Amino acid sequence: MTKNIMIVGVGGQGTLLTSRILGGITLEAGYDVKLSEVHGMAQRGGSVVTFVRYGEKVAEPIVEEGQADVLIAFEQLEALRYAHFLKKDGVLVVNEQRIEPITVVTGAAKYPEHIVEKLEKEHMVYKINAMEEAKKLGNSKVFNIIVLGMAAKHMDFSKETWLKVIEKTVPPKTIEINQKAFLKGYEG
Repeated sequence: MTKNIMIVGVGGQGTLLTSRILGGITLEAGYDVKLSEVHGMAQRGGSVVTFVRYGEKVAEPIVEEGQADVLIAFEQLEALRYAHFLKKDGVLVVNEQRIEPITVVTGAAKYPEHIVEKLEKEHMVYKINAMEEAKKLGNSKVFNIIVLGMAAKHMDFSKETWLKVIEKTVPPKTIEINQKAFLKGYEG
Protein backbone atom coordinates (compact mmCIF):
# COMPACT_ATOMS: atom_id res chain seq x y z
CA MET A 1 0.00 0.00 0.00
CA THR A 2 1.33 3.43 -0.96
CA LYS A 3 1.41 6.24 1.59
CA ASN A 4 1.09 9.84 0.45
CA ILE A 5 2.61 12.78 2.31
CA MET A 6 2.43 16.42 1.27
CA ILE A 7 4.51 19.26 2.64
CA VAL A 8 3.35 22.80 1.90
CA GLY A 9 4.77 26.16 2.83
CA VAL A 10 6.31 29.26 1.38
CA GLY A 11 9.80 29.81 0.07
CA GLY A 12 12.46 29.75 2.77
CA GLN A 13 10.51 27.68 5.30
CA GLY A 14 12.55 24.50 4.94
CA THR A 15 10.09 22.53 2.86
CA LEU A 16 12.83 20.96 0.75
CA LEU A 17 14.96 19.90 3.73
CA THR A 18 11.88 18.36 5.30
CA SER A 19 11.16 16.39 2.11
CA ARG A 20 14.77 15.13 2.04
CA ILE A 21 14.38 13.86 5.62
CA LEU A 22 11.09 12.15 4.69
CA GLY A 23 12.69 10.62 1.62
CA GLY A 24 15.60 9.43 3.75
CA ILE A 25 13.43 7.78 6.38
CA THR A 26 11.37 5.91 3.80
CA LEU A 27 14.55 4.61 2.12
CA GLU A 28 15.96 3.66 5.53
CA ALA A 29 12.82 1.59 6.12
CA GLY A 30 13.30 -0.18 2.77
CA TYR A 31 10.46 1.41 0.82
CA ASP A 32 10.41 2.57 -2.76
CA VAL A 33 10.02 6.36 -2.62
CA LYS A 34 9.24 9.10 -5.11
CA LEU A 35 9.55 12.81 -4.40
CA SER A 36 8.30 15.73 -6.44
CA GLU A 37 8.82 19.38 -5.65
CA VAL A 38 6.72 22.19 -7.06
CA HIS A 39 8.08 25.69 -6.59
CA GLY A 40 5.97 28.76 -7.13
CA MET A 41 7.77 32.03 -6.60
CA ALA A 42 9.62 30.31 -3.79
CA GLN A 43 12.40 32.85 -3.44
CA ARG A 44 9.81 35.61 -3.10
CA GLY A 45 7.72 33.89 -0.44
CA GLY A 46 5.59 31.99 -2.94
CA SER A 47 4.02 28.59 -2.47
CA VAL A 48 6.22 25.49 -2.27
CA VAL A 49 4.68 22.01 -2.42
CA THR A 50 6.47 18.70 -2.01
CA PHE A 51 4.93 15.29 -2.59
CA VAL A 52 6.47 12.24 -0.93
CA ARG A 53 5.01 8.86 -1.89
CA TYR A 54 6.33 5.60 -0.51
CA GLY A 55 5.40 1.93 -0.53
CA GLU A 56 6.47 -1.43 -1.97
CA LYS A 57 6.52 -0.02 -5.51
CA VAL A 58 5.66 3.59 -6.34
CA ALA A 59 5.01 4.45 -9.97
CA GLU A 60 4.72 8.22 -9.87
CA PRO A 61 5.54 11.04 -7.43
CA ILE A 62 2.40 13.16 -7.65
CA VAL A 63 -0.27 12.94 -4.94
CA GLU A 64 -3.77 13.35 -6.36
CA GLU A 65 -6.50 15.41 -4.71
CA GLY A 66 -8.16 13.50 -1.87
CA GLN A 67 -5.25 11.04 -1.52
CA ALA A 68 -2.83 12.53 1.06
CA ASP A 69 -2.51 10.53 4.28
CA VAL A 70 -0.65 13.38 5.97
CA LEU A 71 -0.49 17.05 5.00
CA ILE A 72 2.26 19.02 6.72
CA ALA A 73 1.65 22.77 6.47
CA PHE A 74 4.26 25.29 7.58
CA GLU A 75 1.82 28.19 7.26
CA GLN A 76 -1.95 28.54 7.81
CA LEU A 77 -2.96 29.87 4.40
CA GLU A 78 -0.99 27.09 2.68
CA ALA A 79 -2.88 24.57 4.83
CA LEU A 80 -6.17 26.04 3.63
CA ARG A 81 -4.97 26.16 0.03
CA TYR A 82 -4.05 22.45 -0.07
CA ALA A 83 -6.44 20.82 2.44
CA HIS A 84 -8.49 19.31 -0.41
CA PHE A 85 -5.59 16.93 -1.06
CA LEU A 86 -6.28 15.13 2.24
CA LYS A 87 -8.05 11.78 2.39
CA LYS A 88 -11.23 11.67 4.46
CA ASP A 89 -9.26 10.09 7.33
CA GLY A 90 -6.07 12.04 6.61
CA VAL A 91 -4.18 14.11 9.15
CA LEU A 92 -3.33 17.80 8.81
CA VAL A 93 -0.42 19.08 10.88
CA VAL A 94 -0.31 22.86 10.73
CA ASN A 95 2.10 25.45 12.02
CA GLU A 96 -0.01 28.37 13.24
CA GLN A 97 2.34 30.89 11.65
CA ARG A 98 0.80 33.51 9.40
CA ILE A 99 2.82 34.82 6.45
CA GLU A 100 0.98 37.36 4.37
CA PRO A 101 1.33 36.90 0.61
CA ILE A 102 2.20 39.90 -1.56
CA THR A 103 -1.48 40.39 -2.50
CA VAL A 104 -2.32 40.92 1.17
CA VAL A 105 0.73 43.11 1.79
CA THR A 106 -0.24 45.39 -1.12
CA GLY A 107 -3.87 45.54 -0.02
CA ALA A 108 -5.24 43.70 -3.08
CA ALA A 109 -6.56 40.87 -0.91
CA LYS A 110 -7.37 40.10 2.73
CA TYR A 111 -5.82 37.29 4.73
CA PRO A 112 -8.64 34.88 5.69
CA GLU A 113 -9.60 34.81 9.36
CA HIS A 114 -10.00 31.70 11.54
CA ILE A 115 -8.27 29.36 9.07
CA VAL A 116 -7.39 26.64 11.58
CA GLU A 117 -10.90 26.64 13.05
CA LYS A 118 -12.40 26.23 9.55
CA LEU A 119 -10.03 23.35 8.79
CA GLU A 120 -10.90 21.64 12.08
CA LYS A 121 -14.54 21.40 10.98
CA GLU A 122 -13.62 19.10 8.09
CA HIS A 123 -10.27 17.51 8.98
CA MET A 124 -8.29 15.93 11.81
CA VAL A 125 -6.03 18.90 12.60
CA TYR A 126 -3.00 19.01 14.87
CA LYS A 127 -1.72 22.54 15.36
CA ILE A 128 1.40 23.99 16.88
CA ASN A 129 3.04 27.39 17.15
CA ALA A 130 6.34 25.95 15.98
CA MET A 131 8.04 29.31 15.48
CA GLU A 132 7.49 30.18 19.14
CA GLU A 133 8.79 26.75 20.20
CA ALA A 134 11.83 27.08 17.93
CA LYS A 135 12.67 30.45 19.46
CA LYS A 136 12.52 28.84 22.92
CA LEU A 137 15.12 26.35 21.66
CA GLY A 138 17.28 29.28 20.55
CA ASN A 139 17.02 28.83 16.77
CA SER A 140 13.95 29.97 14.82
CA LYS A 141 15.19 28.14 11.69
CA VAL A 142 14.28 24.72 13.14
CA PHE A 143 10.53 25.37 13.36
CA ASN A 144 10.00 23.09 10.34
CA ILE A 145 11.62 20.18 12.16
CA ILE A 146 9.30 20.76 15.13
CA VAL A 147 6.32 20.50 12.76
CA LEU A 148 7.86 17.36 11.21
CA GLY A 149 8.21 15.88 14.71
CA MET A 150 4.51 16.39 15.33
CA ALA A 151 3.67 14.85 11.94
CA ALA A 152 6.00 11.89 12.58
CA LYS A 153 3.64 10.62 15.25
CA HIS A 154 1.20 9.89 12.42
CA MET A 155 3.65 7.85 10.35
CA ASP A 156 5.02 4.34 10.71
CA PHE A 157 8.63 5.00 11.70
CA SER A 158 10.32 4.83 15.10
CA LYS A 159 11.59 7.91 16.90
CA GLU A 160 15.10 6.44 16.81
CA THR A 161 14.98 6.04 13.03
CA TRP A 162 13.83 9.64 12.60
CA LEU A 163 16.72 10.89 14.76
CA LYS A 164 19.20 8.78 12.78
CA VAL A 165 17.96 10.13 9.44
CA ILE A 166 18.01 13.72 10.71
CA GLU A 167 21.63 13.17 11.76
CA LYS A 168 22.48 11.93 8.24
CA THR A 169 20.59 14.71 6.46
CA VAL A 170 21.22 18.04 8.19
CA PRO A 171 24.60 19.85 8.27
CA PRO A 172 26.84 18.38 11.01
CA LYS A 173 26.93 21.55 13.12
CA THR A 174 23.10 21.59 13.27
CA ILE A 175 22.46 17.94 14.21
CA GLU A 176 21.89 18.55 17.91
CA ILE A 177 19.48 21.48 17.52
CA ASN A 178 17.53 19.68 14.78
CA GLN A 179 17.18 16.55 16.89
CA LYS A 180 16.01 18.67 19.85
CA ALA A 181 13.49 20.38 17.57
CA PHE A 182 12.22 17.05 16.27
CA LEU A 183 11.75 15.74 19.82
CA LYS A 184 9.94 18.95 20.80
CA GLY A 185 7.31 18.26 18.14
CA TYR A 186 7.27 14.48 18.60
CA GLU A 187 6.98 14.49 22.38
CA GLY A 188 5.24 17.85 22.83
